[in-house]
Amino acid sequence: MLTTQIREDLKGAMKERDMLKLNTLRGAVTAFTNQLVASGMKPTDELSDADAMTVLKRLAKQRKDSMEQYTAGGRPELAEKEAAELKVIEAYLPQTASPADIEKVARAKIEEMGITDASGAGKLTGAVMKEFAGSADGSDVKAVVAELLA
Repeated sequence: MLTTQIREDLKGAMKERDMLKLNTLRGAVTAFTNQLVASGMKPTDELSDADAMTVLKRLAKQRKDSMEQYTAGGRPELAEKEAAELKVIEAYLPQTASPADIEKVARAKIEEMGITDASGAGKLTGAVMKEFAGSADGSDVKAVVAELLA
């Protein structure tokens, strides 16, 4: 189970006194507990791997958004901290699809769906995301689709 692995790594980070990893994993465990409570389960229950993946993806997205905000606000030191936390979280996420892979699927979907212009971008993006079943980053898919339909 993914949550068990993260808890074990949390103990290891405590022993190593790796504060960055420790704080990041503590935040992940807290997010897991919050997800359990929000789902109407007990905080002591175990979160499924699919739900844990969803929580980790949400945490990764939050880090990416924070990095952008800090960079735009002229706070590179905070953006670096968020980037370091993102690396810790990404270690538990499956490898995401490359833009080249996304482009191959998107081209096939364009032909299959008969999309000729940008008005079908939303449908195409949804179809490509469904094809990858969560292994592709939404912003990457959106960028590839916009490029292909431009």
